[in-house]
Amino acid sequence: MILFSCLLFLSACSESPAAGTSAEPTKAAQAGAKKTIKFSSANDIGPLNPHMYAPNQMFAQNMVYESLVKYADGKVLPHLAEKWEVSGDGKEYTFFLRKDVKFSDGSPFNADIVVKNVKAVLANKQRHSWLELINQIQDAVKTDEYTVKIKLANAYYPMLQELSLIRPLRFLGEAGFPDNGKTSENIKAPIGTGPWVLTDYKMNEYAEFSRNENYWGEKPKADKIRVAVIPDGESRVLAFEKGDLDVIYGDGSISLDSFKYLKESGKYVAATSSPLFTKSIALNTNKGPLKDITVRKAIEYAFNKKSVIDNVFYGTDKQADTLFPPNFPYSNVKLTPYTYDAGKAAKLLDEAGWVLPAKKEFREKDGNVLELELSFDSANNVHKAIAEVLQGDLRKIGVNVKLIGEESQLFGQRQTSGNFHMIFSDTFGIPYDPHAMVSSMRVPSHADYQAQAGLSMKKELDQKIEEALLSTDEKKRQELYDYILTTLHEQAVYLPISYGTNLTVYHKNIKGVQFGQMNSEIPFEKMDKE
Repeated sequence: MILFSCLLFLSACSESPAAGTSAEPTKAAQAGAKKTIKFSSANDIGPLNPHMYAPNQMFAQNMVYESLVKYADGKVLPHLAEKWEVSGDGKEYTFFLRKDVKFSDGSPFNADIVVKNVKAVLANKQRHSWLELINQIQDAVKTDEYTVKIKLANAYYPMLQELSLIRPLRFLGEAGFPDNGKTSENIKAPIGTGPWVLTDYKMNEYAEFSRNENYWGEKPKADKIRVAVIPDGESRVLAFEKGDLDVIYGDGSISLDSFKYLKESGKYVAATSSPLFTKSIALNTNKGPLKDITVRKAIEYAFNKKSVIDNVFYGTDKQADTLFPPNFPYSNVKLTPYTYDAGKAAKLLDEAGWVLPAKKEFREKDGNVLELELSFDSANNVHKAIAEVLQGDLRKIGVNVKLIGEESQLFGQRQTSGNFHMIFSDTFGIPYDPHAMVSSMRVPSHADYQAQAGLSMKKELDQKIEEALLSTDEKKRQELYDYILTTLHEQAVYLPISYGTNLTVYHKNIKGVQFGQMNSEIPFEKMDKE
């Protein structure tokens, strides 16, 4: 249930014009309109609950809510906490809060509200168990008005990185809490300390964010960000060309053919980020023909990644042969890539008993056709293009692939339920990878747990993950990651595709467009409009 959509602080919650508007705009309104950045999302922003997941959109949560620390350029930096201290045993972190921070409704940001938010997250610990930090936090205690101590069960090396994440440990103002305090169920209103405030909203149509005049940091240059809901990538391109959108941003927001077309037109500014995450497909070791490692390896060899990089990405991504880039922490592990070899792939399927009968297109075994489903988010234009290439490559070796494109929430449900043969499962990116990604592999919160469920060494794998996360010995930790990443690679659980980038295209009168440090972060506060 979304409780905030018709609160008084919103300027509109129906099809009627917002309060204070008229058919004839005032000069002030016209001037303000020049500072409205028009953007779009494939999905509604959701209830903007800082402590929960889908249908809440991460980029929008990040606009409204903030964290104690932030991650930038490979470092954890002060944010809502101006400094911190760590006990000798690594089990207690004392955070000294900024004293100049207010929520968007003017209420104070202090130790009391930090403790209340942390406890609300811990009350829903099972939902957040994919993130080991939540399992490790035992308590949050106020020591004075602007000092909070967070106590851990064990020393946990990614503590600060995970505090910087977009969710779930961000802070909701007092007036946003439901009467029973259970943010796991709902919130009253999205009240945060961030640079933006939700001021106009119509579900599944648009959301408008205004500059938070109470913001403690550098205030946004634009007055408003208007987010239209446009599920289809090609419709987004048309809206952009008509001037109904100022900025297109994000991996999968439009097809790469459209990105190339807009870039080469010379009418707009186009750019791609540095690699942020890995585009990957999870192969379900616990379902149908993919229970057989030989079949999984055949798929690895059958996929022509270079063709995808050259003809789908147009070189905007780099080919990935491992789940994490070697320059990520603990990820420089010596692994032998599955290089493209359709002949070898066909031979492996023969060995697995999947033979190609004369005059038939697809292989059979015991009277069954070799048929696999590949699931993707229908809003992600890039995933759809990759799916079509993989479908064609597997057809060449006698595998029938059925493509299943679903809206984001249904796609997410399929990931967690395990109802898939193959499914897109991109890594989380910095600062999540590799620790938060491997942590999530132990619970059915993403596709990873389900994809690995058929592995005979799954229990041992999960144990090694826990040991790596809690190890205080750097050498031992690396050895554990070596085992984890080598096992997943050799068992062909993932089909890495490319080290993914974000893309953006924007009109030339838009200034200050930058890429975020995280895949789901959009630095709207830097954008301006001439």
